[in-house]
Parts: sequence; structure tokens; C-alpha cells
Amino acid sequence: MLSSAGTMIGLVCLWVVTQMLFLSGFSQERAQDLLYTQFREDIAAATASIGPTTPPGEPVALLSIPRLRMSQVVVEGTASGDTLAGPGHLRKTVLPGQVGTSVVMGRAVTYGGPFGELDRLVVGDEIRVVMAQGEVSFDVVNVRRAGDPYSQPLAPGAARLTLQTAEGDGRLAALTPDEVLYVDADAPKGFVPPAGLPASVPTPELVMQRDTGAFPLLALHLALLLAATLGVVAARQRWSAALVWVVAAPVALALAWSTTDVVMRLLPNVM
Repeated sequence: MLSSAGTMIGLVCLWVVTQMLFLSGFSQERAQDLLYTQFREDIAAATASIGPTTPPGEPVALLSIPRLRMSQVVVEGTASGDTLAGPGHLRKTVLPGQVGTSVVMGRAVTYGGPFGELDRLVVGDEIRVVMAQGEVSFDVVNVRRAGDPYSQPLAPGAARLTLQTAEGDGRLAALTPDEVLYVDADAPKGFVPPAGLPASVPTPELVMQRDTGAFPLLALHLALLLAATLGVVAARQRWSAALVWVVAAPVALALAWSTTDVVMRLLPNVM
């Protein structure tokens, strides 16, 4: 009995770590494929959002960085649940490519780590953005961390794109980020944004924040995992171990996958 329960718990824990650091990239890639298809259709139908009241999770721009060979669909919202699918746009800023400063946050390691190589960028590198109003080309003007000088103020009519992600030190840097990396890129001219930007956003949408509202959902997932564990223990009393695990393993892995997604919402949104 204890052996079955221990095996079940060990399987789930191993899966959570494996998914977080390795397999989550497949989930993010699938989400990006769906978002790209949706964004293309929105652009073609002239229904893509120009802000400022886009529902969280909806695609708002296509971001490309030639030096990094990276292309990602940006979603609206920067809470941990939003950035599982791709880089997220901070809702209190203009959309990428519009006049003013737009902030986009992306994960450094987990779920594809789309912003994991931002530290390779140097002044002058190009960043391209496609959004509902057109295409804008930015040039990197500053790569900075806490305590570094800020970029120069924007000229009238110009657009700035600020990318944000996590950094850490040591062998466990991927799991213990403690600093934010900022990349500022400017374009001489941006598109006019609509009025009505919110003055603030909830704390979980700020950089390096967690979504503590996910605790009830985590409790539900843990209860389901406990029920599955007890089910395995009970089944072992009647059927062979091989038969029980053939049936139980897919259920356990599906629950573990879903649980990991919830756990990620309780960790920094750019981890």
C-alpha cells in the first residue's frame, strides 16, 4: 500500500519538474501555433485589436528578433497564466508599435523560454513588430538591469518597446530568478493609440509577480491527485500491478500536467 502511494507521489513530482523545465516547451509551441493562426485570421479580417480593452490571452502582435531567430505571438496580459502561452503585453501600456512605451514580458526558461536569450542583444539590433495597424521596426537602444542608466526620453511621435524577463545566478539560476533584464528598443514613428488605457493593473500582472489567486485551483488539483493515489492503492488489492499502472499512469500524468500549469501560476510570471 505504502509502496503504491510512494510510487504515485514520486511519479507526479518527477513529472512536474520534467514538464516545467523540458516538456512545457511543447505545450507553448502548440499554443503559439494556434495563436499565430488566430492572429493571421484577425489581421486578414481587420478584426485584430488595437487596444486598450483586449481580453487577456488574445493575440495582439507578432514579435520577431532576427539575431535570436525568434518569432513569437504576443498575448494580452502578463499574469503567470497568460505567459504560459507566450510573451505577454502589459495592459496599462500601449500596444507594441504604438506611440509611447509598450512593455512585453516573456519567460526566460520555462514554457519554451522565449526570452531566454535577450541578454545576447546589443545596441543596434533590430526587433520587428506586426500588429493591427501595421509593421514597425525597432532598434535596440539599451540592455539594462536594476541600477543601470535608463534610456533617453522618447521623441514626440516615437515608439518604444521594452522587453522584460528574469535572470538568476548560480547553478539553480533557472529555478531561482532574482533579477529583471530589460531591453529597450525605439522606433522613430509609431501608430496612434486609442484612448482609455488603464492607469494600473493588478499586482500579479507586474514583472516577477505570482498569481496567488490560483491557490484554490491548486487545492482542487491536489485533491484529484490524492483521489487518484487512493484509487491506485485500492486497485492494487484486487488486480495486478502491471494492469493497475497501465490504466492509472495516463490518468496520473494528465493530472500532473494540469497541476504543473497551475503551479506555474504561483511562480514568477517571467521565470
